[in-house]
Amino acid sequence: MFSIWLSFIYADDHADLSFQTGLRGVLQDYYRKKQLKSTSTLPVSLTEMKSNMFTVKRPFSTSHSSVDSKEIKKFQLLAHKWWDEEGEYAALHSMNDIRVPFIRDTLLSMNSNYHLGNPLSGIKILDVGCGGGLLSEPLGRLGASVTGIDPVEDNIRTADQHKSFDPVLAKRIQYKSSSLEEIVEESMETFDVIVASEVVEHVADLETFIKCCSQVLKPEGSLFITTINKTQLSYVLGIVVAEKIMGIVPEGTHEWEKFVPPEELERLLESNGFSVKTMSGMLYNPLSGSWRWMESTSLNYTVHAVKAGAQAQSHTTDTPPETDIQQRSATAGTAGTVLDSPV
Repeated sequence: MFSIWLSFIYADDHADLSFQTGLRGVLQDYYRKKQLKSTSTLPVSLTEMKSNMFTVKRPFSTSHSSVDSKEIKKFQLLAHKWWDEEGEYAALHSMNDIRVPFIRDTLLSMNSNYHLGNPLSGIKILDVGCGGGLLSEPLGRLGASVTGIDPVEDNIRTADQHKSFDPVLAKRIQYKSSSLEEIVEESMETFDVIVASEVVEHVADLETFIKCCSQVLKPEGSLFITTINKTQLSYVLGIVVAEKIMGIVPEGTHEWEKFVPPEELERLLESNGFSVKTMSGMLYNPLSGSWRWMESTSLNYTVHAVKAGAQAQSHTTDTPPETDIQQRSATAGTAGTVLDSPV
């Protein structure tokens, strides 16, 4: 599924004074207009916003389904626009420049037996929330056998139509209108790799989603996730600026309460038999339309986790191992400068 992110060039902990001043002016103008309307429920200062935001808990679903019907309706309206590289999904198109090499190089570092022309040949990948196939297709071109699933039927129709233009992709990729839970029984420990890019911030029940990922992934298989952190900065840039002020994405695309802090994601992964190997920040520049890696995970970030092997699973305890997120983030941030190569 879709999640576009506006973070600007230096909108992290090292932001320069001119950027901070400009952003403050934009926000002040926005809140002044909202006060005049007198109907806004948003806080009118960053201090009040921070106070209100961090008392909000992630909604808990008792449905045991990761699919959110409200999210389905959102993406149903945009299903025909997936392959418009200058449209609503422009940032996802450009994200391929770093996420595809990252997936490719990580997998190759774990397996020395590969074909130069088709480096991912023989690898079975599940693309969860595949949308129109923006990530499935480049992975298929690298030789992987890709199954893309998405609960929005129109997304699958768009993906099927686009892959049909390439006979090679038509053989390597299959799409199915389905949720992750719906394929668990028929796909237990089937896939070598799962990719869930810009998906987890849209699911209704994150714990169920991660548990299902573990069930359909083979022992020692890899899970790749990209998502948005739940911070004050992500609220300001991802919701207020991107949606409400600049209209870069349709208003209502994101719900800040469903953004996922790295610590929460890591806890859920480890409690479901995964070991987090890499965590690195990602930064989008709307002026150039490009992404780059960074150490800070305060905005967008990516995670690579590996499911425990069969022997390790039989000795799993209820107590997750201690981890060092900051050390992994720094390591991944450094590695990202190498991984950013064209496909």
